Amino acid sequence: MQCYLSGMKPLTIEDAETVVFGLQDEIRRSEESRYDHRLHAVLLVAQGMSCRQVSELLGDAPRTVAYWVRRFESDGLTGLTEEERPGRPRRLSEVQIRNIDEALRRQPSDFGLVGNLWDGKTLSEYVKRKWNVSLGTRQCQRVFRQLGFRLRKPRPLIANANPEDQDRVKKTSQAGKKRRR
Repeated sequence: MQCYLSGMKPLTIEDAETVVFGLQDEIRRSEESRYDHRLHAVLLVAQGMSCRQVSELLGDAPRTVAYWVRRFESDGLTGLTEEERPGRPRRLSEVQIRNIDEALRRQPSDFGLVGNLWDGKTLSEYVKRKWNVSLGTRQCQRVFRQLGFRLRKPRPLIANANPEDQDRVKKTSQAGKKRRR
């Protein structure tokens, strides 16, 4: 891709195809940039470009650009803002989410569950027992992230392993720690 300014050497962007995809992803990343993108599309149509030309320039489908123009014509600038997207209703209320947030600050065993660390299965069981709501493990993992928690997994123990043999193989064995002192 080249850019010409009168009397100057042309500017180029290396690997323009990859850059275009990256910029389009960045535009899709936030609600504000998607709104700005729609504004630019409508502006170009208002300046005389066809929906097809704008779609080729901006990388959108011609029908999408036409849809934005129609929404702008009928609703003005508010027609270009994000609309509520339909989706499945939440299974848990805000009160239940706050209750989960409090519960995650304690140990699962405090609620009669097995284990000392929360994981998706344990949280799913907690929700099932408390509110009779079935949430899958993945959904429970999303709840962890939504509430700002990280999943921690305990180190697995090798069944019937000899602790001395394990210590010999470890990167930081107890024997090695003693020698360094």
